[in-house]
Amino acid sequence: MSEIIYKAQNIKKTYVEGKVKTQVLKGVNLEICKDEITAIIGQSGSGKSTLLHILGTLDTPDTGSLEFKGTELLKLSNQKKAQFRNLNLGFVYQFHHLLGDFTALENVMMPLLIANVPVKEAKLKAKEYLQKVGLSHRVNFRPNELSGGERQRVAIARAIVNKPDLILADEPTGNLDAQNAQEVFSIFSHLVKTEHVAVVMVTHDQNLASKCDKIYKMIDGEIDA
Repeated sequence: MSEIIYKAQNIKKTYVEGKVKTQVLKGVNLEICKDEITAIIGQSGSGKSTLLHILGTLDTPDTGSLEFKGTELLKLSNQKKAQFRNLNLGFVYQFHHLLGDFTALENVMMPLLIANVPVKEAKLKAKEYLQKVGLSHRVNFRPNELSGGERQRVAIARAIVNKPDLILADEPTGNLDAQNAQEVFSIFSHLVKTEHVAVVMVTHDQNLASKCDKIYKMIDGEIDA
């Protein structure tokens, strides 16, 4: 039985714009386990990305609870939430969000430098994780010198260099062809086995979702049981 590291219970979220209220999440419950890849699938507008942002404490639900390894995240101050994100979470997006003026190595070093890791140590760790994603030959290349698949692999290295417990990936293969998408998924699978992380992946790719350990299907703001 896999260890449950994250529980979300009764998560509700409504956005208000003028007089218009849109209920995006309608009481979502889910569990995330260590050493597993969890897929969240569903049509556009079903609430997948909103749920991922809430799981990452980047957005706050109207009601519900988020329990990570026994800590109730919604009770933390904004500063404590920021610390929690930097220490425990890695984020990978559809668009890689790499800093264009920096090399692959410097991009991967960023989370370590933010965590006050000495530069020399940060450089060694960044090189190690670029090697893990198969980019040891690209450490001094800037994003515009890399292919789309390589840029996404740099983004994954940056997400995991702090050794987080959980990687939250929002359409991480959305801009990639089938071969690069499979390579990115293979990297996630390898990291789950070797780094013992959990991965939660929002995806439209039914093929990749079918290879995950667990699938949550969202329909109109609810998890389809």
